[in-house]
Amino acid sequence: MLPQATPESGVVRYTEDNIRTLEWHEHIRLRPGMYIGKTGDGSAQDDGIYILLKEVIDNAVDEHVMGFGKDIRIEIQEGRVRVRDYGRGIPLGKLVDCVARINTGAKYDSEAFKKAVGLNGVGTKAVNALSLEFCITSFREGQAKTARFCRGKLIQETPPEPSAESSGTLVEFLPDDQIFPHFKFRKEYLERLLRFYAWLNPGLTLWLNGESFRSDHGLLDLLKAHLAEEDLLYPVVHLRGRDVEVAFTHTHRSGEEYYSFVNGQFTPQGGTHQAAFKEALVRTVNNFFKKDFEPSDVRSGIVAAIAVKVVEPVFESQTKTKLGSTHMSPEGATIRSYIGDFLKNELDNLLHRQKNVAEALQQKITENEKVRKEIAGIKKLARERAKRSAIHNKKLRDCKIHYNSQHERRFETTLFITEGDSASGSITKARDVATQAVFSLKGKPLNVFGLNKKVVYENEEFNLLISALNIEEGLEGLRYNNIVLATDADVDGMHIRLLLITFFLQFYPELVRAHHLYILQTPLFRVRNKKETRYCYTEEERLRALRQLGPNPEITRFKGLGEISPDEFRRFIGPDMRLEPVAPGTDSTIRQLLEFYMGKNTPARQEFIIENLRVDSLAAS
Repeated sequence: MLPQATPESGVVRYTEDNIRTLEWHEHIRLRPGMYIGKTGDGSAQDDGIYILLKEVIDNAVDEHVMGFGKDIRIEIQEGRVRVRDYGRGIPLGKLVDCVARINTGAKYDSEAFKKAVGLNGVGTKAVNALSLEFCITSFREGQAKTARFCRGKLIQETPPEPSAESSGTLVEFLPDDQIFPHFKFRKEYLERLLRFYAWLNPGLTLWLNGESFRSDHGLLDLLKAHLAEEDLLYPVVHLRGRDVEVAFTHTHRSGEEYYSFVNGQFTPQGGTHQAAFKEALVRTVNNFFKKDFEPSDVRSGIVAAIAVKVVEPVFESQTKTKLGSTHMSPEGATIRSYIGDFLKNELDNLLHRQKNVAEALQQKITENEKVRKEIAGIKKLARERAKRSAIHNKKLRDCKIHYNSQHERRFETTLFITEGDSASGSITKARDVATQAVFSLKGKPLNVFGLNKKVVYENEEFNLLISALNIEEGLEGLRYNNIVLATDADVDGMHIRLLLITFFLQFYPELVRAHHLYILQTPLFRVRNKKETRYCYTEEERLRALRQLGPNPEITRFKGLGEISPDEFRRFIGPDMRLEPVAPGTDSTIRQLLEFYMGKNTPARQEFIIENLRVDSLAAS
């Protein structure tokens, strides 16, 4: 029996009054991270507002997969979302239960939804609970019924009434700004999301504010959208089977890049299906060539997409970013053996039929082998140096929680990459030591455009940075969710920022595409009078502050991060931190941009600089 502590002892009593039973919506609102990962403001692709949208679209896509509905119409205006599908519609008598009663849904019945994404009856309940306004209407068999909610609480339920509308479901919601302060849907993230849905569901048309997204050739279209024709070493290999589809090719660059999906769900962290594909690819290639190539030599330079359909999939989190299932179905073959047998037959047949693909693939493997042996010695020294530095890395001021852990705050983990000791000193003193780390650069990093990875192992600073991030073997061990470039807003700072972006795009593009790379926005001015202080990030904000604060305010221009005191810096890297995501387009766009800005000093670039050169009067003053 526990001792009954007295109030005088300073220990609070533990009684029946301490036991609480939460309503379903209260638990979701109290612990949103359990259901949607991080909340965020929409500046990152894995922020909660996009998870809410996905949960609704997933249900509509599942209807299409089951053979009902070829269109999904999405409208987003000023944060309000409207999603209309043309599936079977939710049975009217269960409409409220499906969105407001936890562990309720049709997907427990594998006959109604055999290979759906959402199987735990939580998805739309989370959307409902985390929305200021949530409204759902089901159109079914000539009737319609509507239910309205506010933060998960039912406020209106209409009885079924006749309707001429086509069957299907209409969901409208407005994310709650108490959960998602200052949120904003970014068009580039929305379009990327819908393109993935289209590539995974040929024949389905998705509409976003009147713009359509559709694919006829599935994963083949995905790779063609991300790669330029001149980048391909051989035509994209595209193989389809029952419950599995793969597409891949090799490019001139090193590294590996994968787009993996389960039942139409993008799994950026991979899982058992992606691991099975990588293993089966190496085994099939070695069998075909009757060689024993190193797995890294076979895969280096690959860009691949794999999609599987699994009965009752098990994901490693509610946000479904990594597949944990080991079997295609409870009573079926393992994912490993299923994908292995598929590639053994289909890829082997293709290599026998298409000699040009086989020859190009073998040549790429041979080149990879040669490069690997050339840098093996350097890489070994670099790893030994990194191991020593990991014990006491003077450039890294680490945090306590890491992204590759299971901690509930892992999505908050951030590494600030700063220039010089003064900037890193201010951030170090102001940071949250639990989730924020700092890596200090010595000076301007090397321009690595056009260089091979040998430079990473020869350059101590790059080597220490990669060791700190733990991404040499892929993103699975990434130690920080947000990698933030914190450089001064002057010419040198902009140059360092560009050199670092070039480094990541050249050698670790998957990190950028997974939306882990950001630029820290810090104020350029402080405008204050005796009563109020305003921090201004743009010239427009400065002028507005001057108008609103009255005559003769004090104006300070921050020329470098080191000029901002730790007490002030604390607010700029706190909950209201402004981050600008580095969001690349297609591979061809990336290559063209890097070639133009970071390649040799061409007449075209000189002409561009001359035509766009302007004098910043503020900087001059």
